[in-house]
Amino acid sequence: MQKADNIHTPENQTEEEGLIVVHGARVHNLQNVNVEIPRNKLTVITGLSGSGKSSLAFDTIYAEGQRRYIETFSAYARSFLGNMERPDVDLITGLSPVIAIEQKTTNKNPRSTVGTVTEIYDFLRLLYARAGEAFSYNTGEKMVKYTDDQILNLIKSSFSGKRILILAPVVKGRKGHYRELFEQILKKGFLNARIDGVVTELKAAMRLDRYKNHFIEIVIDRLLVDEASDKRLHDSLQIAMRNGHGICMILDHDSQVAKYYSRQLMCPTTGISYNEPAPHNFSFNSPQGACPKCNGLGMISEIDLEKIVPDNTKSIQNGGIAPLGSHKNTLVFWQIEALGDMFGFTLKTPIKDIPEDGLNAILFGTNERIQLKNSPLGVSMNYMMTYEGVIKYIDAQKDDNPSQKAQKWANQFVRETTCPECNGQRLKKESLYFRIDNKNISELAGLDISELSQWLENLEDRLSDRQRKIAVEVVKEIRDRIRFLLDVGLKYLSLDRTSRTLSGGETQRIRLATQIGSQLVNVLYILDEPSIGLHHRDNLRLINSLEQLRDTGNSVIVVEHDKDMMMNADYVIDMGPFAGVHGGHVVAAGTPEEVLKAGTLTSKYLSGEAQIAIPGKRRKGNGKILSLKGCTGNNLKNVSVDFPLGKMICITGVSGSGKSSLINSTLQPILSQHFYGSLKDPLPYSEIIGLSNIDKVVQVDQSPLGRTPRSNPVTYTGVFSDIRNLFAQLPEAKIRAYQPGRFSFNVKGGRCEDCQGGGLKQIEMNFLPDVYVHCDTCNGRRYNRETLEVRYKGKSIGDVLDMTINQGVEFFEHIPSIAHKLKTIQDVGLGYITLGQSSTTLSGGESQRVKLATELAKKDTGQTMYILDEPTTGLHFEDIRVLLEVLNKLVDRGNTVVVIEHNMDVIKVSDHVIDIGPEGGKEGGRVVCFGTPEEIILNAESFTAKYLKLEMGL
Repeated sequence: MQKADNIHTPENQTEEEGLIVVHGARVHNLQNVNVEIPRNKLTVITGLSGSGKSSLAFDTIYAEGQRRYIETFSAYARSFLGNMERPDVDLITGLSPVIAIEQKTTNKNPRSTVGTVTEIYDFLRLLYARAGEAFSYNTGEKMVKYTDDQILNLIKSSFSGKRILILAPVVKGRKGHYRELFEQILKKGFLNARIDGVVTELKAAMRLDRYKNHFIEIVIDRLLVDEASDKRLHDSLQIAMRNGHGICMILDHDSQVAKYYSRQLMCPTTGISYNEPAPHNFSFNSPQGACPKCNGLGMISEIDLEKIVPDNTKSIQNGGIAPLGSHKNTLVFWQIEALGDMFGFTLKTPIKDIPEDGLNAILFGTNERIQLKNSPLGVSMNYMMTYEGVIKYIDAQKDDNPSQKAQKWANQFVRETTCPECNGQRLKKESLYFRIDNKNISELAGLDISELSQWLENLEDRLSDRQRKIAVEVVKEIRDRIRFLLDVGLKYLSLDRTSRTLSGGETQRIRLATQIGSQLVNVLYILDEPSIGLHHRDNLRLINSLEQLRDTGNSVIVVEHDKDMMMNADYVIDMGPFAGVHGGHVVAAGTPEEVLKAGTLTSKYLSGEAQIAIPGKRRKGNGKILSLKGCTGNNLKNVSVDFPLGKMICITGVSGSGKSSLINSTLQPILSQHFYGSLKDPLPYSEIIGLSNIDKVVQVDQSPLGRTPRSNPVTYTGVFSDIRNLFAQLPEAKIRAYQPGRFSFNVKGGRCEDCQGGGLKQIEMNFLPDVYVHCDTCNGRRYNRETLEVRYKGKSIGDVLDMTINQGVEFFEHIPSIAHKLKTIQDVGLGYITLGQSSTTLSGGESQRVKLATELAKKDTGQTMYILDEPTTGLHFEDIRVLLEVLNKLVDRGNTVVVIEHNMDVIKVSDHVIDIGPEGGKEGGRVVCFGTPEEIILNAESFTAKYLKLEMGL
């Protein structure tokens, strides 16, 4: 084996030799990297966080692949496409078409679901449109549809020898006076209509009660059904069908029994009809299929009366109605005072004692005019006006006020609730009454993937001959796609699960399943940690899926830290030796066996030479408990959990078992509402005990520090304010009367206005990608000349931003306020990043550790609860060791750390483990076991216990 940085690749190296060859890659921190990657193999790129893995895989190889693809378009087409930056690399050969499956592609649109992303729902829509059987939503009867000849024969056989009226239905149960309709009927030459069951002669200017529901049918003809009337019956039916829009009604003159006949799908008893089904009728993203009340979202926003009146023992004067607050001398309180005179209460009456009709008037308004008696001056008024109510005012602020502040105020009194019209099924009533094997499309979408797979088994045997012929190809396609989802361990998901609730790993695996199903060959797939959120039990299934993708004839590159993934790869590339400016090299490359012998940090952890030690004893905690009871959200089955405080608590379980539902969607929102008044509602629970035992909650996730290049570690942690204050106190700054704002690159004054403090200028290249170049004016320094003339220890503010954290700690060692914050960033293993490094260039793991450092720098009372969701994402074994040191420091101060995690290194060093499961989806949602790792491994039902026992060598 040879170190790939030092390889010499001949100029005639070609893709026929089975290699992707990268020459001179210098993107981000890559140090002129040369590397060979075998084609049609499974290759893992690993290394410390910040060592250059993503820079090589995504920012170099994928970016070049995309750029080459875009260049095949015409110049005109390229002018409409987004920027495709040319990576800083000398040459890449042997590159196939590239598809990247990243973590950052989760769709936050509430209309995007697992079914729409995988396109399985699209095939189900087609299946229901072509093979579904319609049923009446009134009577439950099967809908019928006839040809004109069938209708004629049915009438002749059913009404032979009887006198009948042939009617054309034009109004079915709608309000209105219908004056214009009667005039149109008269103009067509018809003299009679059956109105609300009574045949009536039409007259000029005739009208009905506009506030009542009416049924109107035009009387087309009256005749005796016999052979002599065949032609007349046929002609009258055609006229009736034309005027009744494909529906006619036959009324037996003697018995007054009516029957409907339709060219469309129709209920034989009530005559209601459905349009001919099409795929868009089953789409909640189409006006033809979406529920009209919730517009296909399944949820509606409604005012929450409990939030408006949180405490009914209070009076209105004391703030019992939350949107109004305490009593003020304003119009709304004068109006409520006037209502009090009408309904018998005062502003001092406790809300629970206000008459029901009076409280309804306060909340919902009244049509009666009320008489005001007060004015700002205390002078009696006799002024009549109407009162619209508190709820109508909140609705107006929520829906009509463009001010974000007003909408935020209104939203605190709103809750999301299931749409009452479609019951959360998203579709119109008619669409939900099309069934296959007694299930509508929404019921199928609500099944988890494993249940759906079972329903599809032998489905053809349960279909009619006609349905079977139509469905065979569609069902085959659905089965294939479902099998791929099962193969990547997603059996617990349902098709109606919204994309925004999926983890990054789940989204990646869905896209991976979609790509496997596409059966493409000679493609280069690049994946970013697909094992995220995946329990060890399901790891081999994921690896098998990747191998299947490879065996189809594709090249697969995976940026990954998982030991199983590395050991099952065909080729491993280890980046390092360290992170940031000290990384960017390929320190080892070869088969897993060759990398094991390379002596790198990765190989030491793989071989067991280096490892994260199990603590000698577990913490006892502070003896206090936070107890959460009766959690029933999502798949949780009335779960009650005790969180022993002062410990590191690890929440484990297979994917989809309910970990995030318990912690992120129940516990964290409860605590955020309690401590910070958060608007996010928790999932249902019965009670929480012990809130007084903690004083705040901090959630540390891997979301970016900021969305723009202007955000960086020092602005996020707040240390930049201290640095700017320091520069403003320097003698030169005081002489020039510079304030701290002068040293900010985000405001006018001290920054370079040519690049507006960004240090880079964007050059538009018309149909070519825009190019970013160093600003000529400030040469990338961000500030103007006058600002840079102010120096501390010989360094300007621009020089400080270019320092690494390690250099910054040393440089500011005599300024405690600055040195302390920088030292915490250094302590979490980020000494290599620069103070001014754009947050958009930080990985998820780096962002999370900056947030941890920010919390570490704050003074705490030792009663904080920290919640982390899979903090090991993107972290190397060594990074995990550093992360655990940081978390242990927090716990050692008396705080509680709650970690949702699959990583065995984190689980084995935890003080307390709560395992949720045993399976995912409907088969999960309960506490399987809890206790120390040593206690957990004794449980035979827990999948976590099985793998933890192996990890601990017991």
